Amino acid sequence: MMRREVGESRVGRLATVTAEGHPHVVPCCYALVGDVIYSAVDHKPKSTLALRRLANLRANPHASLVVDHYADDWSQLWWVRVDATARIVESGAEYEDALDALAAKYPQYAETRPEGAVIALDLTKWTAWPAL
Repeated sequence: MMRREVGESRVGRLATVTAEGHPHVVPCCYALVGDVIYSAVDHKPKSTLALRRLANLRANPHASLVVDHYADDWSQLWWVRVDATARIVESGAEYEDALDALAAKYPQYAETRPEGAVIALDLTKWTAWPAL
């Protein structure tokens, strides 16, 4: 159930750690492929493609992604956190496969393929809270 909910959800919150040891959390689009979650540096407005999350992950590859669902009917609330070891993928077959998976999930990526790095989260632990 957790895997399906994470796979079908449209946005997650990626948590990394800065060099100073501070949490850094950003919303992101992602695709779940097997035991890896991919997220790309895309074309949405940014001041640079050298994002803080990439620097954070290069310095400390430990990361988490939280996916959740809110409803006014609180019996429908749930969240899933996946802990992972991250890699930065910038070219090659895995890079292209990740972009294909993202384009299959998000029409915006099919229209404008991301040109930045891809974050690959190799999942190590799943944690969930009801109503799953």
